[in-house]
Amino acid sequence: LALWALRRRSGVPAGAVQVSYHREESFVVGLWTFAMVVETIMLEILLRGIGCPDWLRIPILVLDVYGVVIVIAVRAACVTRPHVITAGELRVRYAAYFDLRVPRERITSVRLVRNRDEQGLIRVQDGTAAVAVTSQTNIVVELDEPITVVRPLGKRAEARTIRFFADSPEIALTSLKATPEPAAQS
Repeated sequence: LALWALRRRSGVPAGAVQVSYHREESFVVGLWTFAMVVETIMLEILLRGIGCPDWLRIPILVLDVYGVVIVIAVRAACVTRPHVITAGELRVRYAAYFDLRVPRERITSVRLVRNRDEQGLIRVQDGTAAVAVTSQTNIVVELDEPITVVRPLGKRAEARTIRFFADSPEIALTSLKATPEPAAQS
């Protein structure tokens, strides 16, 4: 939340290309947050109105407020942790839950493909890792050999194809197709 308030990004080195993925779900998350705030207020009014004792009302209020904070925190994590493209790697991320580092030398092809039927947020199946936003992916990265993908709860899988969503896929495609500059020798 602090990074979001300060408009900073996490894990984006100087000279890297940031590729956001949060705009597509902004409206829905905003509506959901608004509904949760209204529900919190209305439930507090209702519980006070029926004379609910404080020992029951206050924990319910705390849990409701905590739920709102969690939704806002996940939103902030999506904004502050964009996908990152550097000369050495592609980082495909989703909030603080998922971070896949793909060495650039392993990438054999990159293309734009609009998939609107992804199942789940982060999924690895049949050698393909998909990181979807609102059930969509729009960039496909093919690798020369499989890499290990660590899912949010720690389960590992191998993937040779990576599909992910970017708000501006053209920026990601251009950056990934560009020949990376070699690292400076010291």
